[in-house]
Amino acid sequence: MASQNTTPGARAPSRRRGHERVAALLSAASDCFVEKGYDATTMTEIAARAEASIGSLYQFFPTKEALAEALITNLANGLNERMERLVAQTPDWTTEELAAKLVRTFVDYRKQHPAFAVLAEMAPSLPSMLGRTIRQRMRDYLSQIVAIHAPGIAAGELRPAAMVVQQFMKAAVALDSEQPATLRKSAQNQLQQALSLYLGALSSR
Repeated sequence: MASQNTTPGARAPSRRRGHERVAALLSAASDCFVEKGYDATTMTEIAARAEASIGSLYQFFPTKEALAEALITNLANGLNERMERLVAQTPDWTTEELAAKLVRTFVDYRKQHPAFAVLAEMAPSLPSMLGRTIRQRMRDYLSQIVAIHAPGIAAGELRPAAMVVQQFMKAAVALDSEQPATLRKSAQNQLQQALSLYLGALSSR
């Protein structure tokens, strides 16, 4: 995980051992959420998976919601780090290469961190400010990418273009669960081609 941030309802660890304990609790929560789902998972199960006392768990995370918020914040930070690398590499890529990278970003990250998908599905239950911050941060990165790839785009069109690219990326996630695999691959290729055409149109302005 990218970091060990805590939420307003959680106690921040002050020593190395505390950071290690928080990391273990977050890892255990991640595993439990993936296996049983958020609603079915109990704090007792998370503490047992982390080989920690329930008191230790509540010491850092007084509620399951606080634990979930800390976990999704960490996972969002990891995704942000990946987006920062994409921003840095954008100047080196062709339109087709950029489209391929963007289409795979959400799909690959969710596969590597399955708890992210579980928690994303409970987004309506997250504090509105947290969900808004995660969404707007992603659009900030996409705005940077679009600005680099399409330097002639008008300032007023930059944010809307980033929102459109974000929807392409979300569509890639939805397609990734489609069956059979042959149809899924074909649909993903068409989605990538569509994004490439859109990015190309932006860069020609």
